[in-house]
Amino acid sequence: MKRFGNGRFTAILGSIAAGITLLLQISTADAARPSGEIGKDWGNPKGHECVECHWMEDPGLTMEWNNSQHGQSGVNCLDCHEAKPEDKDGFEHEGSRISIIVTPKDCSKCHSTEFEEMDGSHHSKGGQILASLDNLLGEVVGGPAAVNAGCRQCHGSVIEIGDDGKPVPTTWPNTGIGRINPDGSAGSCTACHGRHRFSKAQARTPDTCGKCHVGPDHPQIEVYNESKHGIIYRAKVDEMNLESDKWVAGVDYSAAPTCASCHMSAGGKEGKTHNVGDRISWTLRPPISQKINLVRLQNGQEFDVKEGKEIPSVGDKAKGSTVVEVVTWKERRKKMQEVCKACHSDSVITGHYNQFDNVVELYNEKFAKPIAAVMGELKKNGYITKSPFDDKIEWTWWEIWHHEGRRARHGASMNGPDYTWWHGIYDVAKHTYFKWIPELKEVAMKKDGNEDFANKMLDKYFRPIDGHTWYFEGMSKEAIDKVRKGFEERYGKGALK
Repeated sequence: MKRFGNGRFTAILGSIAAGITLLLQISTADAARPSGEIGKDWGNPKGHECVECHWMEDPGLTMEWNNSQHGQSGVNCLDCHEAKPEDKDGFEHEGSRISIIVTPKDCSKCHSTEFEEMDGSHHSKGGQILASLDNLLGEVVGGPAAVNAGCRQCHGSVIEIGDDGKPVPTTWPNTGIGRINPDGSAGSCTACHGRHRFSKAQARTPDTCGKCHVGPDHPQIEVYNESKHGIIYRAKVDEMNLESDKWVAGVDYSAAPTCASCHMSAGGKEGKTHNVGDRISWTLRPPISQKINLVRLQNGQEFDVKEGKEIPSVGDKAKGSTVVEVVTWKERRKKMQEVCKACHSDSVITGHYNQFDNVVELYNEKFAKPIAAVMGELKKNGYITKSPFDDKIEWTWWEIWHHEGRRARHGASMNGPDYTWWHGIYDVAKHTYFKWIPELKEVAMKKDGNEDFANKMLDKYFRPIDGHTWYFEGMSKEAIDKVRKGFEERYGKGALK
């Protein structure tokens, strides 16, 4: 007898009004189903009844399950959804105790390595944004409804369970990457491997990452799409071999990388990982970027130590556990570069990182550090309050680093020239000179009746930086001639007209 074969389908189809349509669907699905008797390899025996019923009740999701590798390998509904008696998110359903939510801990029964790599990663900590400035802005200025349907759909939320054992509608559905689950685990595997197909091809496409890594403050998908990598991927997607079990860059595909290629998948001598931060050497998220060293703990957790700060050694106690590994920012970068080498020469890799580093340092040194220093002085001296977002100048600084600054840094990191300049450094400069500095003078005038404090701050933190000379002294003829001379040395006389 075939697994959920034709005889069983005939009985189901007889009870469905739209029998002809569903018959075509199920017949097609059945053709893909492996032959063989239902036996031990078909998972929990009671799960057979789940499948029979859900073919009628939820044909779409059941079809997706059936066509998945899970479905074709004999993993059925109860293998994933069965709840233990002590599970607070369990409830009785058709003679079985089940849970709607399938957590990473549930998946770890079969995918232990992937669970352990994900469990301590940046992704699993996405729900910790609940105590951040981003969340404060959403909750207070926007409102909880916007946060529930917006921020938390990517970052994750604390899933609340009602008296009936089912998740409450204000926190469910949610596939946020750092979702805090009733069993204490963090994350959601279906953030990348959508229910109920659990497709590895889907997880490898840039569009999957683009659900969350998009928009004014983290436009990775837009940067990728304008990069040469993204352009070639779209043109050659049929050559990407996305369904392959083994997916090694330069071996199983060579047209272009996706997000997964660089941050998770195998390439060169680097193996695959579900820890997306493993190969990141700069942090591009905060107001000022810093290189980051990785510290792994015995309890499976990990944390970053910014360059210049004291790094614990293996065997040291840290954050309630013991340090088992330290990966420096240089070693993390080598991991990423090893994947690059699957398709690129050393000169290309060296050149890319040189350009990337230079943009981050330009942003840091010319704009972020002096503005952050002045903002600290404003709070220290009582020109603005210590509370966030109640002074106009704080909003401008927020957008300079949180929006334009991130766009510039991410653009440089992923070969997106438009985001590096026009959506990035150009906007950082424009808003610094023609929004933030005028607001700085307004703040000083409001408190003192003059601009002396503002001018003092500019003299202390901005004037010593050569890049700001044009603003204070004007675009001199000498400066213009210097640019013209350099251009003509590179491109020949008469190139500038």
